[in-house]
Amino acid sequence: MYLLYIFIRVINVIRLLPRCSQLGQPDMKQTILSLTLLFFTNLLLGQELPDKISETDFSIGKTVYVKSKVLDETRELNIYLPSSYSADSIKTYPVIYLMDGSRDEDFIHISGIVQFGSFSWINMIPESIVVGIGNIDRKRDFTYPSQNKLDQEEFPTSGQSEKFIDFLEKELQPFIDSTYKTTEMKTIIGQSLGGLLATEILLKKPDLFDNYIIVSPSLWWDDERLLDFQSTSYDSTKSVYIAGGKEGEVMERTAKELYDKLKKNQKQNTNLYYEFLEDKTHGDALHIAVYNAFEKLFKQKKE
Repeated sequence: MYLLYIFIRVINVIRLLPRCSQLGQPDMKQTILSLTLLFFTNLLLGQELPDKISETDFSIGKTVYVKSKVLDETRELNIYLPSSYSADSIKTYPVIYLMDGSRDEDFIHISGIVQFGSFSWINMIPESIVVGIGNIDRKRDFTYPSQNKLDQEEFPTSGQSEKFIDFLEKELQPFIDSTYKTTEMKTIIGQSLGGLLATEILLKKPDLFDNYIIVSPSLWWDDERLLDFQSTSYDSTKSVYIAGGKEGEVMERTAKELYDKLKKNQKQNTNLYYEFLEDKTHGDALHIAVYNAFEKLFKQKKE
């Protein structure tokens, strides 16, 4: 590409040369053009490309399929393991559970943040296992039954979050803990309808996770009734990060109201953060929000 660029520049210079043939001399343009073409032809023919020695696929994790009795279906799990992970080691790792965790959704870029943040020279978060839960029907799994008629019409399969939460609690977490070398620390990341689910778990079954990263939650669901739910009490330490971007009045207001609701009843065992990402939208807020959440949540634990 660079040689092509130089060639084009030379041609442009030649076009600016006066036509010396008008003075009875040979056409300098034609002579220089011929020499230039000869030079580049010899240069290109003389190049030697390296021989390919081998080629292998590049992978950042593995895909595991489990048969869920609770959901009565097979579910895809995408697993990222830290580079130091070894079956022969006694070292254990925190687990990050990612909603919308398919390879064509958020698994790859979130795993990248986890890898980067756990580099020794960054030391933002501890080395962690990422469990990305692939979707089959997120509208079904991430929503509780809505009393709103429009919700019911536009999301006809919705309302099965209770069953999905049972899957997380009774099947997925025990499976991960028995299969991999894990600590007790568990984090959930949910965005949009996944943020609605993470909020529901925080309010109804808070002890399922230690850290909650809730981004752009769809709290408009069911006429915002989840914001009126009386939170279940807990004794363990929790860290909650809530964020959203410029996503319209309802999304921005309800995310802030969730923070205010939790702040009003905040106890000493709860670390609470809220961030409005004014230069982000619903489509691109998750990446920077998760990065910021890791900085805040795990810095607090170091202190």
